[in-house]
Amino acid sequence: MFKQNLIIVLIIGIIFGGLFGFKFYQIKQSELQKQPRPPAVVAVTEVKQDTWQPTLDAVGTLVAVSGVDVSNEIAGKVTAIHFQSGQTVEKGQLLLELDSETDRAELKGLLAEQKLTALRRQRVAKLIRDKFTSQSEYDQSSAQLTEAKAAVESKRTIINKKQIKAPFSGELGIRQVNLGQYLAPGSIIVNLQNRNPIYVDFTIPERHLGKLDIEQLITLNVQAYPQRSFKGEVTAINPSIDFETRSVMVRATLQNTDNYLHPGMFANVKVISNQQSTVLTLPDTAITFNPYGNSVFVVKDEQQRLTVLNRQVETGIVRDGRVEVISGLDIGERVVSAGQINLRNGMQIIADKKPAPGEREISE
Repeated sequence: MFKQNLIIVLIIGIIFGGLFGFKFYQIKQSELQKQPRPPAVVAVTEVKQDTWQPTLDAVGTLVAVSGVDVSNEIAGKVTAIHFQSGQTVEKGQLLLELDSETDRAELKGLLAEQKLTALRRQRVAKLIRDKFTSQSEYDQSSAQLTEAKAAVESKRTIINKKQIKAPFSGELGIRQVNLGQYLAPGSIIVNLQNRNPIYVDFTIPERHLGKLDIEQLITLNVQAYPQRSFKGEVTAINPSIDFETRSVMVRATLQNTDNYLHPGMFANVKVISNQQSTVLTLPDTAITFNPYGNSVFVVKDEQQRLTVLNRQVETGIVRDGRVEVISGLDIGERVVSAGQINLRNGMQIIADKKPAPGEREISE
């Protein structure tokens, strides 16, 4: 009986102790909430005026200046391969030979026939000078000689076509044939690309057609080298507008001496305007981007205290970590550039002596 009473007393003590502790915790939390929050330490920057060259953004595809799948025109068996996959070749370089033994044997017979026909024509020519034969006999022998020469030339052409040569200088791809393989007409032997220079084809909406011109500078980036920018110039503008997309096709040419760029690559293209414009800019860290509108926290100096006020702004182009401010701010106004996550209107702040991380390399 005594043990049961002792257990009940302990349970009651634990309950009352917990209630007392919870009440004490609530009182402390209420006192903490009544205390004013310390000022937030934030990075502050000013709205600057910069001179920018406007750009037109587009996406394009890299295209080789010359690119073909080397193939055979005449059927035959592969008897010799004179190249390696990935090899650089010159125009006219022999790549592959097809079996031509039968054709060469036939060529010897045609050459003999041509020689015999030439001798016959010489004899007829002597006879006609002495008027021992007719003009028609001479004309017939001349026609036979011409026919024999044509047969020889035709056979030589067939033999030459069985020697596959590079149509232009460039870089070979992966070999698609093997020694001894029979090739039907039009079989792909190897891909050949000339990558220097290289084209980029892209489209621009028709409303920007007046901003395009031949020899206008462009820059592009590819996913394979995100930190590298490639420069070129516009070399052709399609004279017609696409009826469905209402856009114009543009081609630019770039030097590719290092062979970084490959045909078929996806490219982000910027067409640089020839005119410069003056814009107000902020670091991109100062802008709070929202679907319903972008905003910044403007720094106000009130009674020797720094406070913040949230303000809607209209932004434009983003370039090299800075954002164009179209409206909502004036040059020289100070805004929070880092640390604005927990800020609210009227909140007191302390400006850090260092700028935002993205601006430190420029400022220091």
